[in-house]
Amino acid sequence: MSHTYYNKMWVEAQQNLDQLLRQEVPAVPPKPERDRMAAAQQLGTLYIRYVQIFRNLELAYDQIAHPQKRRVIKVVLDGVMGRILEVKNELVDLEISEFQYFDDILQDMKIGPEGLEIPIPRYFIKEKMKVLKDREQILSQILERIGAKDMDAAKAVKPMSLDEAVRVIQVSERARQGRLRAKFMKEINLEERRERFAKLQGEITLDPEIAAQRIQKVWRGFIQRKKTKQLREEEMVFLGMVPHSHFYKVTIAEEMAKKTEVLRSELQEQHEVEYQHALVQIKETIREKEGPNMKATLQDQIRQWFIECRHVTGKFPDFPSEEDGGSRAIFAQKTPEQVAAEIAAKEEAKPKKKKDKGKKDKEKKKTKKDKSKGKKGKGKGAEEEEEEGWKMKPSNFIPDIASANQTYASVWQQRDESWNLYQTHDPQLIKESKTKEVEEEVRIQIDELMRQELQNLKLAVDKEKSKKKKGGKGGKKKKKGKKSGKRKKKEKDLTPDRTIDSLYEELVKEGLLIKPKPTKLSDFIGEYSYLGTTLRQADIEPMPSLSDVKQLLVLYGILPLGCETVHERAPPLKTLLLAGPSGVGKKMLVHAVCNETGANLFNLSPANIAGKYPGKSGLQMMLHMVLKVARQLQPSVIWIDDAEKSFYKKIPKTEKQLDPKRLKKDLPKILKSLKSEDRILIVGTSHRPFDAEIKPFCKIYKKIVLIPRPDYAARLVMWKQMISQRVGSVTTSLNYSALAKITDGFTPDHLVQAVESVLNDRRIEQVSKKPLVASEFLGLLSRQDPVYKEEEEAFKAWYAKTPLGKKRIKAMAGGEEDTGKKKGKKKGDKKGGKKKKK
Repeated sequence: MSHTYYNKMWVEAQQNLDQLLRQEVPAVPPKPERDRMAAAQQLGTLYIRYVQIFRNLELAYDQIAHPQKRRVIKVVLDGVMGRILEVKNELVDLEISEFQYFDDILQDMKIGPEGLEIPIPRYFIKEKMKVLKDREQILSQILERIGAKDMDAAKAVKPMSLDEAVRVIQVSERARQGRLRAKFMKEINLEERRERFAKLQGEITLDPEIAAQRIQKVWRGFIQRKKTKQLREEEMVFLGMVPHSHFYKVTIAEEMAKKTEVLRSELQEQHEVEYQHALVQIKETIREKEGPNMKATLQDQIRQWFIECRHVTGKFPDFPSEEDGGSRAIFAQKTPEQVAAEIAAKEEAKPKKKKDKGKKDKEKKKTKKDKSKGKKGKGKGAEEEEEEGWKMKPSNFIPDIASANQTYASVWQQRDESWNLYQTHDPQLIKESKTKEVEEEVRIQIDELMRQELQNLKLAVDKEKSKKKKGGKGGKKKKKGKKSGKRKKKEKDLTPDRTIDSLYEELVKEGLLIKPKPTKLSDFIGEYSYLGTTLRQADIEPMPSLSDVKQLLVLYGILPLGCETVHERAPPLKTLLLAGPSGVGKKMLVHAVCNETGANLFNLSPANIAGKYPGKSGLQMMLHMVLKVARQLQPSVIWIDDAEKSFYKKIPKTEKQLDPKRLKKDLPKILKSLKSEDRILIVGTSHRPFDAEIKPFCKIYKKIVLIPRPDYAARLVMWKQMISQRVGSVTTSLNYSALAKITDGFTPDHLVQAVESVLNDRRIEQVSKKPLVASEFLGLLSRQDPVYKEEEEAFKAWYAKTPLGKKRIKAMAGGEEDTGKKKGKKKGDKKGGKKKKK
């Protein structure tokens, strides 16, 4: 694609965003929505429109080579990303469910299910590729040093002596010869039987013509079946029921597109280097050429202001301080009289501030008492006056989006770029911005000179002595107060004399900081749930599809960890629990989140920390080291496998020595210590969450994602993708639909094991001569235990006991008819109850 194509994509995204901003920030504030369904429809439409804009902006930012445009797009992209998270949070609160289904909205907007997929911004990894490579190299060096190499490599290259190798070869060769001898003897026995049978029955010889007819019959049948099969395949391809054989092959256009993407990323780096060099060079030229003129004109203007003020007021004015803006306040389109009056008013107001503060404090205390009395007396009446219904919460990202949109409209919308064929930086824009910077630097220098000159003038003309300002001491006191406040909040550093590198190495040696497996989120295969809305309309809560789970991991895990601004301002999320049967891909998702964001992976599973850093002091030291390294090398993921073990109802006898409840008391402390600027996510995985005490478990893990066994659609896609990756193309001989139907209840792990065991190198070579059959995969699957309905129902029953599950059940039972009524009634009842008790 050309530069023009991506510029058009950006323009289209900005136009759609401008329409959305007008809708989100109307001139007249809308009334609260009482109908829950209408509110959900409105929010769902908003969410889909933001996702569409986000998809276009992400692609435009990744491919546009202009460095100044990319900076504007980055601000909008981060803002839209954060707004998507805010709208998603509103949807969860409104529908009381982590999963939403937008089938009807997608139909109205004429968008397919793929339009809901949230892409992972590629700049998460691209912009810190060097840092990630260096960190990976350091990690691999430490692992080699301690002798803990990759397990796969250790399995592939097993040390073996010469005698053992000769013995293995001899055994395999004798076995091969034995099989051949047995086959040969079997053929001889069969031939002898035929001869004996022919002697007893008498040899029957066929007429040559009859023999020829039989051979012709068999051959013609074979040829006709082959032609019919070929015609049937061609007909299915023509009807669009089966993709063409070339569909799965990589085309020349795709290869060219990939090469162009690589070249475009190289061009981006080149243009960025040129832009950074131009920033320094243009600023220096402006400072050299225009700096002296700026100084001279500014001095003349300030001197003229001195003369005008003295002419009007009869004395020289006081020069505004740096806090008030310095000479900038002088030239804010004000007369000398107004400026002098403002300065005098500020000086007079300083002693009055202390008195006003005391009065305000007294008034606040009185108002608080009055409010508390009024609330106790009125109770329900005050809340009934408020309008009932759902209302959108104020956004932290809309102001940033609006300002970036305004920048686009004022700078880029009508800008002629016909000269900029290669999309390099615009020197005119750099000159405008750097001129302002140089003016500000010059202004600060001139202000200091002119203050001194003004003092000299006052001494010479007005004969005034320079008075010492009392404000300086007060400012120092305030600063000291701020410092003392910060000291109280600081935590004790248990490792003040150690560097981050040494702590990093120790954590790697102890196995607490591990290398994530090379998996991506795209490897987690799933399919969109097409019956979600239909089931909900029939008052049946559907099990989420794997595609829905995948999108939740992007929203709750990848986007906040990947972007710092989004993490700071988006709805806070410190913990996430992935619950589901073993083999559904929980650990794979944890590793994928780390790989997509470039996060460090800390393993604090009960089994992994057993016996390490014993005692209370040892546990504190371990957690301190983990959090210190995690904060320094953000983003970071703290993974706790078998999370239910820390909250066991009753510890099994076999696990008492491991002390699985070791982290129970310290997890709440860790969560309190995490701040909004700390891009650290605690992810727990559990295949038996019903073994834990539900109240403390849900207090720690407030966001719970239930991962079910794959449905029919997901299994069909899995079988096709896994077999095509091994074989090279989708084989038409295999009935995938029947295979997906038979494997109901089996997890992705079971399917992967079946494919790996059946499709070995020898079987892949035979596929062209001996087509694959579904029965080949059933041998291994028959020896596996699937996920039965009872286990799935146990997970559903456990999820219904979680806070969100309880709310959902109440809402479905009719406990919340309107969005605003429930909260008002509860508050009123509580206050009323307190009053009665008193």
